[in-house]
Amino acid sequence: MFDIGFSELVLVAIVALLVLGPERLPKVARVAGMWLGRARRTLSAVKQEIDRELKAGELAEIVRQQAASKPLETILEESLKTPPSHTPASGDQPATPGQGSSRQT
Repeated sequence: MFDIGFSELVLVAIVALLVLGPERLPKVARVAGMWLGRARRTLSAVKQEIDRELKAGELAEIVRQQAASKPLETILEESLKTPPSHTPASGDQPATPGQGSSRQT
């Protein structure tokens, strides 16, 4: 984000120490850290909200495109007109009493 190196941070710390003094510098650092944390949390919340809105907009667009291409009523009517064709596989047929392994007890 900002191109601040270690030497710049040391320079800012020395200037702050000279301007504020050793008594007030820790309190100012705590307050600055608190405000920086609040700003980061607020920025994170705004980013998450924007992402949610973008995803909701994309989802609405997809639903609109699908509704325009083939309405739900048409799909339901087609499924009611054609009965499902189910051909049982060899394992799906029920066994008759005389078939299969016979176990005598």
